[in-house]
Amino acid sequence: MSGGSHMQTVLVAPGVKGKKVLSFTRDAGLKDKDAVAGLIRSIIAAAASSFGPAQRSAFHVLDLAKVVDLFWAWRRALPDVRPYYAVKCNPDPALVGALAALGAGFDCASRAEIEAVLALGVHPRSIVYANPCKPEPHLEYAAEVGVNLTTYDSEEEVAKVKRCHPKCELLLRIKGPDGGKAKVDLGTKYGAHAGEVAPLLRAAQRAGLNVAGVSFHVGTGASCQDVYRGAIEAARAAFDAAVAMGMPPMRVLDIGGGFTAGAAFDEAAAVINDALEQHFGDLPCVEVIGEPGRYFAEKSFTLAARVIGKRTRGEVREYWIDDGLYGSLNCILMDYYVPRPRPLATPRPGERTHTSTVFGPTCDSVDTVVTGYQLPEMSVGDWLIFEDMGAYTTAAGSKFNGFDTSEIKIYVAYSN
Repeated sequence: MSGGSHMQTVLVAPGVKGKKVLSFTRDAGLKDKDAVAGLIRSIIAAAASSFGPAQRSAFHVLDLAKVVDLFWAWRRALPDVRPYYAVKCNPDPALVGALAALGAGFDCASRAEIEAVLALGVHPRSIVYANPCKPEPHLEYAAEVGVNLTTYDSEEEVAKVKRCHPKCELLLRIKGPDGGKAKVDLGTKYGAHAGEVAPLLRAAQRAGLNVAGVSFHVGTGASCQDVYRGAIEAARAAFDAAVAMGMPPMRVLDIGGGFTAGAAFDEAAAVINDALEQHFGDLPCVEVIGEPGRYFAEKSFTLAARVIGKRTRGEVREYWIDDGLYGSLNCILMDYYVPRPRPLATPRPGERTHTSTVFGPTCDSVDTVVTGYQLPEMSVGDWLIFEDMGAYTTAAGSKFNGFDTSEIKIYVAYSN
């Protein structure tokens, strides 16, 4: 299937079909960010009647073509690992629908996430309820709709699954090895330690629940990619322990998420492929899945924020914009995002810059986006662009001070 065919499949997908989808061109030699900036200018200026009234408040642009590119880059790099998109990263229906149309599965962590994915026509078999500690009503809902695969890492969770969803199969969540130097270390909250694996397998065996496989998560933004090798080796040890206990052979290996598109992903994929061959090459029947979130979402979204206030203090410029740390830019605090805003207006040759501070719109002084940042002279009504704004942004925003993150419009587009 050609790239154009993939795009056509996405455009008629639930979550996308029926939306106004804008198209724009990536001219030869034009950087992606400049092409998106051109689209943003068109949206703001309402240059075409199809865009509707002029846009006067912060908004996002989702480039579906970027999603398609990333999906096939994943399939090329990890051909034996089906991606199960982590919905918590960004639950935008167009993004989720596009990934479903391309063949992704989904990692859901709550009833609401399961409902949202099922509403787009996804089969329950393509969902893993990847939350090791689930509220009982959410687990009962999973039983009702046929989501029959979930993670666990405690004996108490085994008892809960037995009570609420006895037909559910389990994935034993193990703690990834230390040393990955992850920005967000999920091992402090989830994952069975090595000495807990056998007791947790026995607990499931006693309860009459089938352990279908093993999952792990090495953390977000791990800079040492070799950590995957140790995690996959530990997973194989758990597979072998189950066989030694007389349990049915496991059939699923979930290698988690935390991937970032680019060179780091390519390095991780090489390690993962090698480790899978080394430790699971003799088990070709094992289905390997992953839980990428930011890999698909981060680079697919761009934020445009409007300057709504300004103050000059000597050589320092202070600006207020209409999105901030309580809105989609919460990723600065929650996800270690480093903002590098740039003016939408094209800089003039030799234009002078000033040391600048950019504040968000709320009355909290914590709501500061950048300080000591070089920007050209700007005015109220000008715009700043923030790239790579799809991961843990709108999904984790709030309504603090009456500025509602959910009201930030998302324009769906595709580049050709």
